Amino acid sequence: MSAPVHRTPERPSAVALTSARERREGSRTGSPSRNPAEHVLLGLQAKAGNRAATAAVQRARGQGTGKAADKAADRAPDKGKAPENGGGSAGAKTKSKKNYRDRISGLLDRLKKNLDTIDTWVKGVQTPGNAGMTQQASASGDAVLKDSAAVSGTSAAGMNLATELPGTAVNALDWHKSRKAAQANPTGVKHHTNARRADVKGADTVVGAASSGNYAAAIAKEATKVQHAADAAMAAEASGVTSTAVGMAKGIRSGFRIGGAIGKLKKVKAMGDPEVVHAESLAELDRQRIEANWAAARAYVSLDSYWREDNPDGLTGVSDALDGAAEAMSGAREAAQTYDQAGKNVQRLGSAQKFVKQKQINKIAKESAGGALSEPLKAGAGAVTLANAVMAGSVLASNPVGWGLAGAGGGLILGVTLYKALRAVTKRYEEAHHPERWALEGETPEARSRSESLGHALKFWQKVSKGERRFVAHEIYSLAAGPDIPGSGKNTEEMRQSGMSLLIALKAGPKQHKVDDAKWVESLNDPKQKDAWIKEITELLASG
Repeated sequence: MSAPVHRTPERPSAVALTSARERREGSRTGSPSRNPAEHVLLGLQAKAGNRAATAAVQRARGQGTGKAADKAADRAPDKGKAPENGGGSAGAKTKSKKNYRDRISGLLDRLKKNLDTIDTWVKGVQTPGNAGMTQQASASGDAVLKDSAAVSGTSAAGMNLATELPGTAVNALDWHKSRKAAQANPTGVKHHTNARRADVKGADTVVGAASSGNYAAAIAKEATKVQHAADAAMAAEASGVTSTAVGMAKGIRSGFRIGGAIGKLKKVKAMGDPEVVHAESLAELDRQRIEANWAAARAYVSLDSYWREDNPDGLTGVSDALDGAAEAMSGAREAAQTYDQAGKNVQRLGSAQKFVKQKQINKIAKESAGGALSEPLKAGAGAVTLANAVMAGSVLASNPVGWGLAGAGGGLILGVTLYKALRAVTKRYEEAHHPERWALEGETPEARSRSESLGHALKFWQKVSKGERRFVAHEIYSLAAGPDIPGSGKNTEEMRQSGMSLLIALKAGPKQHKVDDAKWVESLNDPKQKDAWIKEITELLASG
């Protein structure tokens, strides 16, 4: 039971005292002093006066009436309501737990994005520079320079670790959330979207944990150098082993991603040029349009003949002629709309295929520079570090190979990161300053000023939500969707087949959804699954 509410004693107002006195006097005389309506009005006034007095007292004591009322309502038991069952309480706890987890994930993700800028500088400039200073110190025997390089290397590895840990935690939370969602939906578009994300986030978590261990080993290596510890060679050897292993693992993973992108690119190219593939279908629709126009013309000529003076039947067939003319005109209009829509769909399909191909090319380039090349180079630098530790005092101690490999790898990482950052800034600016460029049908966004758009563009922790990728995702879905989806009712069967072929090329076919072809086609014609489909297509169109 709730604790009793201790309310502030209410002093009767002057109106209430007057009303009570009049009632007493009326009872003694045997006749009421006022009519029933006046009694009701006086009662309402008394209540209002009491509440006003209570509010004044609470304000004088520094208590807000709103907060006091809210606290009293929270403490007071609900009247007229049955106590909630355990299921409702459990559902509230589960929802609260999810909100708490999502809030933590959002904070960690924002922290990582805020640290990414500094971390990019560390990986691309400071770490290769440290390798160069270490090589120079080994070659010249300069102990002071060697200590300075070790201190700088410790700070660089610490920054790498501080950036990697939040990202790893976010990936782990996303993996858990996506895995649970995939288990809740064993088949269909929601299953594939969440299962795919769970696989990606799971791999990211493993790689992030391995990278964190590598950075921890690098901190230990540099710290032992600063302290001139006896086990410095052992720490350097351990760091070289972890750096080599992590670099090779990341390189192999990038290789698989490049292979997947090449496979998608080949499948999309195999679909051919839409204007060539659908040329025959467009020609047939054009022929039907022309025939429908001729049929409408003949119907109007027939209708006109009934108004001529030489018509022996007079107006007996006017009604049938009117119906025929209206039906022919409707058929001509429908045929023209179908032909125009087919022509637009061919252009939309061509633009979508071009976008998908460009995304795969970008992915191949970025993975090649940022993973398949840079990570093995870093692994090679780690191998040189390992060799230096094992063969201390030999010529390898002053060999610049490790510095060169680290510098090349860092330069590639820095270049790819700067390219991604510039592209993201440009897209965010376009999203704010030219929102109509990629607006969906029915949307009327307002453009922001240049200064506001620039401020939005510099918010590097925010993703582009209303850009070209979202627009193309809606285009692909509308081409593959069935007649029950608004905007897709006039699609020809050939065009719908092309849209579905593009989805299969993007690895969103029946096999990935774990359903048969009929169920898969049916899901594309289900308005309830439209949002889930567009979400999946949007994620599949990402080039990173």
